[in-house]
Amino acid sequence: MLPVREGIARIVVCEDDQPTLELLCEHLTADRFSVLAAPSAADAMRLCLYNDPDLMLLDLGLPDAAGLDLLREIRNPDRTVNRVDPGIGVIIVSGRSTERDRVRGLSEGADDYVQKPFSYGELLARINSVLRRRRRSHSLVQVGEIEINDVEHTVRVGGRYLRLSMKEYALLKILANEPSRVFSKEELLQEVWGYRSSGHTRTLEAHCSRLRKKLDPKHGRYVVNCWGVGYRLVGP
Repeated sequence: MLPVREGIARIVVCEDDQPTLELLCEHLTADRFSVLAAPSAADAMRLCLYNDPDLMLLDLGLPDAAGLDLLREIRNPDRTVNRVDPGIGVIIVSGRSTERDRVRGLSEGADDYVQKPFSYGELLARINSVLRRRRRSHSLVQVGEIEINDVEHTVRVGGRYLRLSMKEYALLKILANEPSRVFSKEELLQEVWGYRSSGHTRTLEAHCSRLRKKLDPKHGRYVVNCWGVGYRLVGP
């Protein structure tokens, strides 16, 4: 059996024109990308939710302005309402050629705009450029008033900077990635401390308590203790 060859990046191709979709997928696969075909905005969102792509090629000609709606949804930084990484690269590939269309797409958060018909070589160069910029850009996660900047290694709540220990920061990052999900104590102990048993729950409880007080000293809204199960960052 031949070994599985992993792509250098994972790309969602959202295009409702089947010949164009097939052509893009064929060329990108040949260039060692891991390609996910999405003939509709709903398919693209599903693939983004469950496959954590690095970049999306987005057709603006989808029915009912679904392309722009999808872009707006992805770019929402609040992880309580958007479970997709808002930092995913997005290149619009569209037959719409007016300046108004280009300005609107870029204003809504696209990284680049490529007009159809296009040269695949130029598109490939633009894909690689966006991927390079995205890897260097700030990785920002937002949950309500909480902002986590993973490049600057800072946390703000309502504009107020917090001083967190390394373990508190690591714990917050895990909880913030899926803020309404309940993480078991075993999961958190394994991910943050490397413990494979639940015999260190007092360590976890102490860190969660301190983190809760730092995030919201008055009301303790964050870091919810789900008794007998584990913790989540926000309530249901």
